[in-house]
Amino acid sequence: MTDRVENVLFLCTGNSARSLLAEATLNHPAVGRGRFRAYSAGSQPAGRPNPFALELLVQKGIDTDGLRSKSWNEFAAAGAPALDYVFTVCDYAAAEHCPIWPGHPLTAHWGVPDPAAEGGSDDDKRVAFAAAFAALGQRIERFVQLPAAQRRQVEVLREIGRG
Repeated sequence: MTDRVENVLFLCTGNSARSLLAEATLNHPAVGRGRFRAYSAGSQPAGRPNPFALELLVQKGIDTDGLRSKSWNEFAAAGAPALDYVFTVCDYAAAEHCPIWPGHPLTAHWGVPDPAAEGGSDDDKRVAFAAAFAALGQRIERFVQLPAAQRRQVEVLREIGRG
């Protein structure tokens, strides 16, 4: 068991919805319990968080201060945090050629449908964001409950993404 805070990067193409939801969720004290530091990034960042993502996080009592859409290049550059885990949360990001990450992290795909792609009413969009938030929350909760040794097993991390 380690007392060291582990760094987790959530990746998505636009870094405006799913990856930001995951970052904010894992950083919430009741979820990450101070054992993790979450980040998020995108291969083609949208430039700003999706307003429905921010609205949902505020509604859930999760801090949104400092959340921003950012490039994954920030986390591949010199001086970036050494990463322990990288999770792709969209199929596009999973298929892209990723940078070399500092720390040689374990990686897994935790794909979730893109709530920002919902083209219906605002209420339909809110339902899509709530579904993505719930799916990511379940996976994050399974992850944080794992003993440290199991968190270091790639197949265990991949299995979380399948269910």
